[in-house]
Amino acid sequence: MTKILDIAPLRSLVAVADCGGFQRAADHLHLSQGAVSQHVRRLEGAVGTKLVEKHGRGSRFTAGGERLVGHARQILAAHDDTLRAFAVEEVPQITIGSTEHAAAQLLPALAAALDAAGSRFRFRIDRGTRLREGLAAGSVDLALMLNTNDPDALVVGDLDLAWYSSPTWAPPVAPAPVPVVAFDSPCTLRSRALETLAAHGVPAVIGAEAIQLAGVQAAVGAGLGVALMATLGQTPEGLVRRDDLPTPEPIRLHVCSRPGLPTEAAEATAAALRPLLAVRSMA
Repeated sequence: MTKILDIAPLRSLVAVADCGGFQRAADHLHLSQGAVSQHVRRLEGAVGTKLVEKHGRGSRFTAGGERLVGHARQILAAHDDTLRAFAVEEVPQITIGSTEHAAAQLLPALAAALDAAGSRFRFRIDRGTRLREGLAAGSVDLALMLNTNDPDALVVGDLDLAWYSSPTWAPPVAPAPVPVVAFDSPCTLRSRALETLAAHGVPAVIGAEAIQLAGVQAAVGAGLGVALMATLGQTPEGLVRRDDLPTPEPIRLHVCSRPGLPTEAAEATAAALRPLLAVRSMA
């Protein structure tokens, strides 16, 4: 038998059932919604059947999903009871912060690697400024940061950037400025977008702002402008990649640690992410 039911995806499945949805399960587990969704897809691949289906504006478990939830509860109970029976020392939990840029692609792979290594972790999705404050205060142990000035940060690799728009959007006729959709300032990608256009003599203006990635993508989908994103080659649903605008330089991803954290944690995190970026860069 080659198929395996991993513990972390089973916990996500049970959390979806107990919490009443993917986002609530993600909040409960301190994961991204994308990570929970990927966990469910991994289980679907393992058991060979659809576990969740659309229902109105939401979703619901299929008959197979309901059946697996029951088995998952038994597996998790046996797993946890076994650890308690052997008085296994609890592994300290690590809080890993990340901005929303490419989090849906990076965090599931990182979660799988850390889970396989036996690490206990949770994710916090926030703005870069808030993550830096969390590192300084000790509420965040590690953070995935873009273009940081921290001399002790570990380099993971370069994230390719690309422009995205709605399928019907067309660049304005010069000299009209290109409307850019961006996160509220300060934002590394916002600065990179404006700097890239300026370096090529393309006038630009902020056409819309948002505090979350969903807001940026919604504004772009509504045709309010273009946005520069790090998506690891996965075009957001409803958008198209634009190759008729100046090509931006990649942006470097780092792992930053809070003061006093053992270096092994940051090194393990960086090592788990490097292969993913390397594969994407060769695609």
